[in-house]
Amino acid sequence: MLANRYLTKDLLYLGASDRRIGLFENVFPLENGVSYNAYLLLDEQTVLLDTVDRSVSEDFFESLAAGLDGRSLDYLIVNHMEPDHCASIGELLLRYPGVRVVGNNKTHSMLTQFFPGLVPEAQRLTVQEGDTLVTGRHTLAFAMAPMVHWPEAMVTFDTTDGTLFSADAFGTFGALSGNLYADELPFTERWMDEARRYYTNIVGKYGTQVQALLKKAATLDIRMICPLHGPVWRKNIGWFVDKYSKWSSYTPEQDGSVLIAYSSVYGHTENAAQVLATMLAGRGVRNIAMYDVSVTHPSYVVAEAFRCSHLVFASTTYNAGIFCNMETALLDIAAHNLQNRTIALIENGSWAPTAGKLMRGILSKLKNVDILNETLTIKSSLKDDQLTALAEIADALVASMPKPRPIVNEGKQNPAALFKFQYGLFALSAREGDKDNACIINTAIQMANKPERISISVIKANYTCGMIERTGVFNLSLLTKEVPFAFFQHFGFQSGADVDKFADWTDCARSDNGLYYINRYTNAMFSCRVVESYDQGSHRLFIAEITESKLFSNDETVTYDYYRSHIKPAPPKLAPAEKATWVCSVCGYVYEGETLPADFICPLCKHPASDFVKHEAKPAEKRVGFVCTVCGYVYEGADMPDDFICPLCHHPKSDFKPLT
Repeated sequence: MLANRYLTKDLLYLGASDRRIGLFENVFPLENGVSYNAYLLLDEQTVLLDTVDRSVSEDFFESLAAGLDGRSLDYLIVNHMEPDHCASIGELLLRYPGVRVVGNNKTHSMLTQFFPGLVPEAQRLTVQEGDTLVTGRHTLAFAMAPMVHWPEAMVTFDTTDGTLFSADAFGTFGALSGNLYADELPFTERWMDEARRYYTNIVGKYGTQVQALLKKAATLDIRMICPLHGPVWRKNIGWFVDKYSKWSSYTPEQDGSVLIAYSSVYGHTENAAQVLATMLAGRGVRNIAMYDVSVTHPSYVVAEAFRCSHLVFASTTYNAGIFCNMETALLDIAAHNLQNRTIALIENGSWAPTAGKLMRGILSKLKNVDILNETLTIKSSLKDDQLTALAEIADALVASMPKPRPIVNEGKQNPAALFKFQYGLFALSAREGDKDNACIINTAIQMANKPERISISVIKANYTCGMIERTGVFNLSLLTKEVPFAFFQHFGFQSGADVDKFADWTDCARSDNGLYYINRYTNAMFSCRVVESYDQGSHRLFIAEITESKLFSNDETVTYDYYRSHIKPAPPKLAPAEKATWVCSVCGYVYEGETLPADFICPLCKHPASDFVKHEAKPAEKRVGFVCTVCGYVYEGADMPDDFICPLCHHPKSDFKPLT
C-alpha cells in the first residue's frame, strides 16, 4: 500500500521509515527508527528531490511510480550524497534512464565515486550558488551548504511556494507514523530531545558552516521546510530555526542547567556525583541531568552537553587513566567542538588518581570554556571532611550562572514595560463608500460570549479609526507567527489616506458585510458592528458585536513580543551624525533634532514619542586657532605671530583669544 501525501497541490512526499534499524550511520542508537524523506514536484516538468536509503527503496520506487502516474521523470536534484539518501540513485537511473541529474561539482564527483560510469556527461546539470531551474510554474534556486555536513551538501529553495528543501539541516531522528508535519506531533514532549541529538552528533562540529547557511536562509520567505529526516515544518519555523542558531553558535540552550556525567566502578564516584546534585538542588538549581556514561551512549551525553550551560565530569581512575567510557564521552564532546561552558571536575583513585589531570587536558582544548581551578580528588570514597570542598564546587557553579537582571528605571515610569503585556497583532479593515482600508493594531480581546462581543483599541490618528467611527463596522483578522515583516510594512507603515492598500493585495476576500478580510497569514476573522465607543486619549476604544466569524487554522496567533523578537529586523546601526536624531523603534522613521516633542506622532506607523530612541550627535571636531574679540574673525593655527593684525577690524594680537 502507498503512503504518499501531498504537501501542496503539486508537491508529493515520497519518504519511508525504517523501524528495524538499530544504529544510525552504524554509530548512534535509534530507539524509534528514522525516516528517509524524498519529494516529487509535479510541474510542467517533473522533479525528484533526493532519493532514500536502500532499506526502504522498494516502498520508495512504488510511491514514485504512483506519483508520476505514467509521466516521465525529468530531473533528479541531489542535495546530499550520503548513502542514506543516494543509495537508490543507481536503480533510479536504470528505471528512468533519461533523467537529468542536478548537483554541484562535488556532487558529480561523488556520483562517479559511488556509481562509476553510471551518469553520462550529457545527463549532468551542474549548478552553482544562486543558479535557478525553471520547471514551469516553479522556480528552484540553489544555495551551497558545504560541511552541513558533507562538503557537497546544498539546499534547494522553491521561490514560488516558499519551500526549502534543506538536505540534512533541520532533520530529526525518529520514524514517522502517518503524521508528517511537526505541528501534528507532540514535538516538544517526544521529539525535541531526538532533534537535538541528531543535530549535535551529526552536524554539531560544523557550527560555523551552519551559521553561514542560517544567514542565507534569513533572506528567504520560507513557508515550509522539507528536511531529509524527520517531520516537515510549516508552522513555528522561527522557533526551530532559533534552536539551530543556539546549537550552531554553541550557546547553551538553557542557562543555569547542569549536566553531571560520571563513571563509577563500585558506586563511590556515583555517590559523590549524587551528593553534588543534591547540593545544587538545595541552592535553587532546577535543571539537573545525571548520566552514568557506562550505560548511556555518548551521543546522549553530547546532546545534553550542548543543552546545558554547566558541566560536571566525575571519573574513576582506571589503568592509570580516565575510565574508558568517560574518556570516550569526553573525546566525543571535544570532537564536536563544544564551546562556551563552565566545567567542574571530580576524580577518584584508591592509590594514584590521575583522571582529573587527564580530563582537564582534553577539555582545556575547547574554546571559551571555564574549568574551575580545583579538581576534587576522592580516595576510594567521599569523606565527611570533603563535603566542604564539594559544597565549594556547588557554590562556584551557582555563582557563575546568570543572575537576575536588575530593574531598569526602578521607581520611575518606563513605557517599555507595557511591551511585556501579551498583545496580539491584528489586521483591522474598514470600508467607507467605495474606499477600502486596513491597518495594524495590537489590542483586541473578548468581552463577552452572550452576546459575543470584543473590544479593540485603535490609534486615533490612524485613517482606519476615523472610517470605523463614521461607519460603525469593521473586520478583524488574527495574524499568525508566519506573517512576514513585509505585511507590516504594507498595512502598518503607510497611510490609507495616501494609498490604496488593497489595490495590489490579492490575499483577501469580502465577508457578508462587504468589507475585506485577510485570508493569508491568519487563523481567524471576525466581522463586527460597533455598539459603544470611548475616547481614551491617544486611542479610541470600540466595543463591538460579532456578526460573522471564520476559523482558518489552529496556528498560534502572533504576539507583539514575538514580532519584536523574531519578525521585525534589527534596527540599523546609525553612523554618528552632526545632529541628534530620534529613531522610531517600531518602523525606523528618523526625526532630526535635539529634543523630540512630547506629543510627537510617527508619521509612518502613528506611534507616540515614547517609542522613539535617541541617538546623540557626533561631537564637533575641535578647531585650533584664535578668535578676534572685536569682530569675530577666526585665525586658524596653533601659533599666532606676535605682529598679526586682524584683516577685518585691524586690531592687534592682544585682542584675540583661543578658540574653545
